[in-house]
Amino acid sequence: MTRKSSTPIKVYCLPDEKELIEAQANRAGMSAARYLREVGQGYHISGVVDYQQVRELARINGDLGRLGGLLKLWLTDDVRTAQFGQSTVLAVLSKIETTQEEMGKIMTRVVMPRSEL
Repeated sequence: MTRKSSTPIKVYCLPDEKELIEAQANRAGMSAARYLREVGQGYHISGVVDYQQVRELARINGDLGRLGGLLKLWLTDDVRTAQFGQSTVLAVLSKIETTQEEMGKIMTRVVMPRSEL
């Protein structure tokens, strides 16, 4: 027997409830019917990964690597960095901190626990 040939369960809900259910199903990467069927059967809805956000994290990770390499070069007293002063190093450290914060925000959005939708 297939689901299409079985008896449906009708769920009446207000327009805002329907919108919320559809939004949560969408965030979980499911149709509304599948979402309701799985939640109704007690299944734990696990996270879904947003691949666009993962690419953004990879870009940020590259930025952090370059900034870290530059900082390492400064700390080794390399002649190529002799013209840079303490203010430049502090600016790089600040940029690293800002980038880490940005990365943390994206990481929060990347893995969306479906059970918390």
